[in-house]
Amino acid sequence: MNITEVTTLKLRYKLPRAMADSIHYMPERTALLVQIHTDDGRVGLGECAAYGGGLESLEAIVLGDLAPMLIGEDPFRVELLWSRMASRSHQRGTAGLLMMAISGLDIALWDLIGQGAGAPLYKLLGGYRDTLDAYASAGFYSGDKGPEQLAEEIGSYAARGFHTIKIKVGRNADLMMNPLHDMWAPDYAAVTLEEDVERVRAARRAIGPKVRLAIDANNAWTPSVALRFMRLVADQDIFWLEEPVATNDLAGSAELAHLLETPVAGYETATGLAAFRDLIACRAVDIVQPDVIWSGGITECRKIAALAQAHGLPVIPHIFSSAVSTIANMHFIASLPNGGLPEFDQNPNPLRSELFEEPIVVSDRGTVRLPERSGLGVTLNPDTIARYAVV
Repeated sequence: MNITEVTTLKLRYKLPRAMADSIHYMPERTALLVQIHTDDGRVGLGECAAYGGGLESLEAIVLGDLAPMLIGEDPFRVELLWSRMASRSHQRGTAGLLMMAISGLDIALWDLIGQGAGAPLYKLLGGYRDTLDAYASAGFYSGDKGPEQLAEEIGSYAARGFHTIKIKVGRNADLMMNPLHDMWAPDYAAVTLEEDVERVRAARRAIGPKVRLAIDANNAWTPSVALRFMRLVADQDIFWLEEPVATNDLAGSAELAHLLETPVAGYETATGLAAFRDLIACRAVDIVQPDVIWSGGITECRKIAALAQAHGLPVIPHIFSSAVSTIANMHFIASLPNGGLPEFDQNPNPLRSELFEEPIVVSDRGTVRLPERSGLGVTLNPDTIARYAVV
């Protein structure tokens, strides 16, 4: 089996109502899928994280810089191919956009390896478990959604069987150092810090004491603001605090991890093994959150997970894109003894819910099973591709 071609699929879904996290305004959802074709007719599927910019810039790196390194090669030599892509392109940077591009190609290589071996990818990677407890990722800012509407939304996820739910915090335009001021639509759905406290309290009231509640600040706060906020919600039994400060503020995150009883989780916006090495070495995180479509693919994320395990830390990956992101991260998580809780975005997004002919279904107990077909074990729905393709 040798690689003959690399192709891409650009997808875009325009939201009927814009949503936002602490600093990012989202009027649409996009995805860049990659397909690696082989001379025996197989096609490996992957996804590149397309956050922070247009699909075209990322596609140019995939097709112009990286794809030529793969043509004619054996996909089973994934470690060699990963090293070549990273090393030959190192002058473009060792993180960020390059790592996003490598991620999608790496996932597609692993899909081909699973197909060639005739095994589901999670089993090929170790097969620690075949069923995962999922968590609902929701509670975004939108329009005039207040605490009452938020509570109704969050309560519905608990009623559907989710045992862990995460909401957004940090869209605080009243804070001087919040990066929101420099982002798109900074006034959209913004709230004060005190209003965010009430949002957390409303979510807790809606789900009761037995469902776990996590909060995600998406890099919006300084350490002092994060510490103040956590003191204000100290009686709300927060399961984890995600990305409270800037990703490169290792000292600030480490300070919070030391002072807080609540675990500090992060950082999805770190990319590559070295970035996570530094987070772990500084004890800046209690929960490690790579993303296989963003942090360097399955090849790099396996190393991140091993490093986390060596330090006694769990891995709960970031998952927030198309269904390819979901299934690839599920296979990765299921292979790990220290992995768990795949993130299931609850916002409307047909690029996630309608992309495969085999839907990924969360049971009424909040669990999800891995597919038993070889590789990723999924098939793209051609109607969905045609409906949302960017041409």
